[in-house]
Amino acid sequence: MNSPRDPGNIPKGSGTPKVTPARRAAFEILTLVGENKGHSDELLHSVRTEALTPEDRNLATALVMGVLRWQIALDARIRTLLQRPEQRLAEPVALALRMGAFQLTHMDRIPAHAALSESVELCKLANQPHAAGMVNAILRKVAAAQKPGARIFESVPAFAERLGHPRWLVERWAALYGRGAALAICEADQQEPADGSMFTEAGGDLPQMDDGSRLVAELAAAAMPANATRIWDCCAAPGGKTLMLARRSAHAEIAATDVSARRLKQMEGRFRRYPYAEKIQCAVADATAPGDDRKFDLILCDVPCSGTGTLSRNPEIRHRLRVEELARQAERQRAILHGAFQRLAPGGRLVYSTCSLEPEENERVVEGLAGARRLPVEGLLAQLAQTDILQQDAAATLQETAVRDGALRTLPGVHGCDGFFAVVLERAES
Repeated sequence: MNSPRDPGNIPKGSGTPKVTPARRAAFEILTLVGENKGHSDELLHSVRTEALTPEDRNLATALVMGVLRWQIALDARIRTLLQRPEQRLAEPVALALRMGAFQLTHMDRIPAHAALSESVELCKLANQPHAAGMVNAILRKVAAAQKPGARIFESVPAFAERLGHPRWLVERWAALYGRGAALAICEADQQEPADGSMFTEAGGDLPQMDDGSRLVAELAAAAMPANATRIWDCCAAPGGKTLMLARRSAHAEIAATDVSARRLKQMEGRFRRYPYAEKIQCAVADATAPGDDRKFDLILCDVPCSGTGTLSRNPEIRHRLRVEELARQAERQRAILHGAFQRLAPGGRLVYSTCSLEPEENERVVEGLAGARRLPVEGLLAQLAQTDILQQDAAATLQETAVRDGALRTLPGVHGCDGFFAVVLERAES
């Protein structure tokens, strides 16, 4: 049995030290994320962290990402320690408790007294001094508690809560992919994304990106019709897939568009670091709007989505997403797909992809597209292995476990990458 964590000389009452810059920055960023005023990754690379030392920046990042990943589990644990478990805490108080509880249960190198005393101080700085005593008492109980032992069997709701995921979302995954896969997804979402091992070549002049994202781009490049001269990435930002297409297609023109001017500007800055990106023509454009008369031989339609395949990188999604939003996402995705398909040349190919695990955004979007023939990805995966782009064992695993009805479906924790869906559609010759 694990011994309880020794809270050591935890300060009581007043006289707590000032909050360190890392914890102050983490608290401010988590507050903004909770108010839906920013994305964790962007805020962690903003002016709020510029003045921090590298060590403090690392701590702030660990606190922000860790609290967002474990928030549901932390709240469940804290609730059992409240005198009135049903009471709704003021958000600054809840946030101070989450930060303290996360450090006490997941960051062994943080002294218990530091985690506790600074959480109390955060309450005071957030104009919640009346809650300081309660925060102190709750976190002392967390510090002194036994760590739960291994469980022989857990229901889906139980491991969803233990691993910090909304119950409704995990129950969907269990129904779609099986209990074991749903558990693997949840476990992967609680960890830092691992370095990829799917491809034979990495680093050098290749863009840095998740293996699942790169796999979509490699499939698109492999699907390129012979003698293709025009490529369009119609939802291009942040640009990693566009860069892979540029590297794999030396002689084709490439158009990269995005509806967001801000994201397009960031993408153009990224492109300037790669010599082979000089031929990419960037423009702000809505893929659902009628364009010019140009037709494209290959179109990558990597549409905006719920992002449920990327919860390790984007942990706040799980707190913001509601099931009813999937239908609204699908409506927009269907409009983008239909708009892009109208600009596909006869005999051309379009790759529709998302980083969502939800069928409403994937299979159900493409099933009603008229005039399209599905090109099975099995042959493209074999081609990537034969050309020494994909590792042989990775290709074999993907063929066996990541292909459904001719489409690609990767799962976090199962395939060593983010969760992606991709299907290759071919337009009939006129």
